[in-house]
Amino acid sequence: MSTVIRTRGLTKHYGRVHALDGLDLEVGQGQVHGFLGPNGAGKSTTLRILLGLARATGGEVAVFNLDPWRDAVALHRRIAYVPGDVSVWPNLSGGEAIDFLARLRGADRRGSAYTADKARLLEAFQFDPRKKGRAYSKGNRQKIALIAAFAVPADLYILDEPTSGLDPLMEVVFRREIERVKDAGATVLLSSHILSEVEQLCDRVSIIRAGKVIESGTLAQLRHLTRTEVSFEGTDASAAAGIAAAHDAAAEGGRVRFTVDSDAVPSILPELASRRVAGLRIQPPTLEELFLRHYGDELTGAASTAEAVR
Repeated sequence: MSTVIRTRGLTKHYGRVHALDGLDLEVGQGQVHGFLGPNGAGKSTTLRILLGLARATGGEVAVFNLDPWRDAVALHRRIAYVPGDVSVWPNLSGGEAIDFLARLRGADRRGSAYTADKARLLEAFQFDPRKKGRAYSKGNRQKIALIAAFAVPADLYILDEPTSGLDPLMEVVFRREIERVKDAGATVLLSSHILSEVEQLCDRVSIIRAGKVIESGTLAQLRHLTRTEVSFEGTDASAAAGIAAAHDAAAEGGRVRFTVDSDAVPSILPELASRRVAGLRIQPPTLEELFLRHYGDELTGAASTAEAVR
């Protein structure tokens, strides 16, 4: 599998502020790659550099083996970009804005393929293209960018909080479109704060903190970083006594629960079988738990600050 996006030691400084501080990122062809991090972690700065909208201070960056800063024109013929906060021309209708954005990427607005894809997307996203830009809500402005991006085939989709402002039904439509372009062989870099969305869609995930990627891999690879919950029917936490790998055993709601390191799950199964436990459930850690592992201290700090202010 070839590499579509590669950065090594990427840095971006704004005066004394280090937005990126040695970021290493690799996205393979045909992948949907999740890019996670809180506000200020460096996600948007990274995307701007990949798009050739900002110049790196140092390090290496390549998209399709080209330099985004020097070869932006060539790269943008192959890239579809959707920002998290879309602005539209107030006097253009939604349909005119979609056509204009599509033409910037080389689409023939009278071509049968584009016309058919546009019509399908207008219906799927339940979008009225006749209104003027000034009349659209945030969610409808987001739909303009999404329809324009998906109506013209691209080799790489760079999406920065693309479902911001969309209702849950439209998020489902978005996920279907991501699956469609992936099946067509496209690569997707998805920056999102909606962890469930990333968990459903992404083949790999990179977590960024303070301008660096601190973890990267498939969800299966990353789940070793936190514990798996095991539970079975029972009312006494002592039923888990003697299981060497068990942590934090407790009884609640008619079930005995404990956690184990994810890579230790196979070792406890024979012990549970010998105890003839009923209603066994094994729940792997979610992406949210993986994320909070890295940012939980920030949340604790914020809570402490808020308490002190009170």
